[in-house]
Amino acid sequence: MSIRWPRLLTPTHLSQIIRKQKNPLTALQIFSEAKCKYPNYRHNGPVYANMISILGNSGRINEMKEVINEMKNDSCECKDSVFVSVIKTYARAGLLDEAVSLFKNISQFNCVNWTQSFNTLLEIMVKESKLEAAHRIFMEHCCGWEVSSRVRSLNLLMLALCQKGRSDIALQVFQEMDYQSCNPDRESYRILMERKVVEAVEVIEKEMVEANCVPTVRVYGVVVRGLCSEGQSVLAILYLKKMEKQVGCVADKKTYGILVDGLCGESRFLEASRVLQEMLIKSHWPCAETYNRVITGLCSVGKQYEAVMWLEEMTSRAMLPEYSVWSSLVASVCCNMANIAVCADAYKRLKSS
Repeated sequence: MSIRWPRLLTPTHLSQIIRKQKNPLTALQIFSEAKCKYPNYRHNGPVYANMISILGNSGRINEMKEVINEMKNDSCECKDSVFVSVIKTYARAGLLDEAVSLFKNISQFNCVNWTQSFNTLLEIMVKESKLEAAHRIFMEHCCGWEVSSRVRSLNLLMLALCQKGRSDIALQVFQEMDYQSCNPDRESYRILMERKVVEAVEVIEKEMVEANCVPTVRVYGVVVRGLCSEGQSVLAILYLKKMEKQVGCVADKKTYGILVDGLCGESRFLEASRVLQEMLIKSHWPCAETYNRVITGLCSVGKQYEAVMWLEEMTSRAMLPEYSVWSSLVASVCCNMANIAVCADAYKRLKSS
């Protein structure tokens, strides 16, 4: 190994040198030699972070541990992100006990905030179904000055529990927030509402009102999506209207799209047509698939005039309808010859455009 050592070595320069090495052990050797070559040189937090990251990403766990111990003995200031990286490395290697042990010993390092490490460890433990151990870790450390946001930690815990299918425990965590003297935020409510649509409606109608917490577009979106997925799209329209009455809360394209699809799925094509009209008024442009579905649906209920109007709107935006849309329109016209003049006139306009 031959490298060109500078006359004066700085931590930044050393970081650049070790990052260029393809072999992690070569990088470690250079890292270790630096102190011998330069008696006045001292590693700082970013250099340790780079070396630990290199070793962790290459699976050199034992060597990584040695550098971590060296960093502790040096007592140099280090960031929480270093421990987040190491905890994730241990988890990937199936060494969750090592991750827990490291976290419990962070107080021995010169690190003043452990919030990220705390949240990362909790999330991993829940995903690994270590629920009781995660609860112990939370209770032991949630009130310490090193953890700056308990609400964020509880939100992550609830989210991980819901993803594991344990929304019952997530609800208990939510209810415990009052006892922990921390107020749920909008994200807390959104996570809770992802569980069941009936409970989501209760949350937005009762619990958020009592907590004086104003729903956001994202929160309303969860309710709309949940109602549509359970065949209650008409009720979802009411929440769209509630959004309109709330200052600064404007439904986005995604929310409108979900509602239109939900109404079409329930064969409520006229309502879908009205929501689509409102969507355009708000300058949210639907995709071709949405137009196709509404036009086909309107044809199926004998609303050829409305279908042709949407067909014209669609083509005016340089979108081409699917073959099935034309088939539906032709079949609908043949079933109701009274509308053939309207459709023929529309066809001529489309052809000439």
